[in-house]
Amino acid sequence: MPGGDQELGSYYVGVDVGTGSVRAALVDQRGILLAFADQPINQWEPQFNHHEQSSEDIWVACCIVTNKVVQGIDLNQIRGLGFDATCSLVVLDKQFHPLPVNHEGDSHRNIIMWLDHRAVNQVHRINETKHSVLQYVGGVMSVEMQAPKLLWLKENLRETCWDKAGHFFDLPDFLSWKATGVTARSLCSLVCKWTYSAEKGWDDSFWKMVGLEDLVADNYSKIGNQVLPPGTCLGNGLTPEAAKDLGLPAGIAVAASLIDAHAGGLGVIGADVRGHGLACEGQPVTSRLAIICGTSSCHMGISKNPIFVPGVWGPYFSAMVPGFWLNEGGQSVTGKLIDHMVQGHAAFPELQAKATARCQSIYAYLNSHLDLIKKTQPVGFLTVDLHVWPDFHGNRSPLADLTLKGMVTGLKLSQDLDDLAILYLATVQAIAFGTRLIIEAMESAGHSISTLFLCGGLGKNPLFVQMHADITGMPVVLSQEVESVLVGAAILGACASGDFASVQEAMARMSKVGKVVFPRREDKRVLPGNFWELMKSTGRVYFRVQKWH
Repeated sequence: MPGGDQELGSYYVGVDVGTGSVRAALVDQRGILLAFADQPINQWEPQFNHHEQSSEDIWVACCIVTNKVVQGIDLNQIRGLGFDATCSLVVLDKQFHPLPVNHEGDSHRNIIMWLDHRAVNQVHRINETKHSVLQYVGGVMSVEMQAPKLLWLKENLRETCWDKAGHFFDLPDFLSWKATGVTARSLCSLVCKWTYSAEKGWDDSFWKMVGLEDLVADNYSKIGNQVLPPGTCLGNGLTPEAAKDLGLPAGIAVAASLIDAHAGGLGVIGADVRGHGLACEGQPVTSRLAIICGTSSCHMGISKNPIFVPGVWGPYFSAMVPGFWLNEGGQSVTGKLIDHMVQGHAAFPELQAKATARCQSIYAYLNSHLDLIKKTQPVGFLTVDLHVWPDFHGNRSPLADLTLKGMVTGLKLSQDLDDLAILYLATVQAIAFGTRLIIEAMESAGHSISTLFLCGGLGKNPLFVQMHADITGMPVVLSQEVESVLVGAAILGACASGDFASVQEAMARMSKVGKVVFPRREDKRVLPGNFWELMKSTGRVYFRVQKWH
């Protein structure tokens, strides 16, 4: 029953495949999570910058979590299923069996993960073509996208993989195929990671220019010739075989999928903000920026007309919210960077012991420790002499330079817990300053942003949220449901079921404001100037600290 007249007790299942785990939730039509489950998934790193997973492992994990979240529920009340996942590359043969993406010939490992950087040489050659499709990825294609990975497979695993391949899926599309048997691709995946145009389709000249003319054959059957908007109902719904595996009713609606960050954006950006004193109240949704912060950070801004932002992906038409153009900024492995900095410090064992003794997470303990040592000054002053350049895995936006490396300046000989806490703070600040740099690039190109909507694992860290508010000078909105990515996946299932007339209606009904964090005026006034500006000259990279007033 479209238009919001659905009966109470209608439920939707959202499945989110992240970098390290699969998660599922049972969500009602108000966007409230009724059940949640997660399951870790395997990763392999056979050599540096090669990151692989298994589609079979991931599907088994999906089945485990969906069976858990529907326990005790009348299955007849479940109306739809939505998937989101990382933009990793899944390779299958013509009979849909896994193919190896590694030199070891292990076909169980048939996924090149999104963060894999093996195709550096290939992406450089693609970017040297200056093809017109590159203007829709900020001018420079990322090594995280699919074209360079495909070219690497052709050039390195021709006999064992490339020549045998029948299907190349983005991971979200693999999941929807597994559930329905429909090979249609989501517009989100193809537009954002494969150079597909929502208006013009595939560009034959690009694939021929970069040496992947094989894919043009048979009307692009290997990478997708049926493309559907996210939330569209696929085929006849959930197949009996998949239904048995997932513990769900056969025939329920299954939606065309989303990339995980885009599901997070869908789960937060349309929330009703009335009564919270926010500048975006009464303004169009284009004044909002969704930031999805997990293993990496993604910055989602939408516009009614295309905006080209150097170093920021897009504009992508209807890739997240139908009828809107999307620009996507990003910072690679932000969550992983914080873990890396903290776990590599000499005082980490002491931190673990003290956090365990208090029954706290290590980050809750660090946040409370910072409060103890800051004395009467704002916490920002603790890093006045310590600065982090956070691009340990290259810069995604807006510098778009995968060769960049991380840097820390201002280190002392001390190795105590105070030193660790301050290094942690400087890392969080560096990530927030990177967000500010992305926002400034987007606004310089024509976006007008007043409010940040933040979700993902790092959104549960109060220090991370407050630093983003302080450093950008903008309020940060947190959702009522902290698992906003799963809400976004469930919104897809709700749209596919026909219970809502549009994605926008489902967003407004199922996304709610939980908390607003405003910038602290005193910190904005005196926060130390560790805002990094990158300057390149004569082939060398220089950094300078620029005071922020």
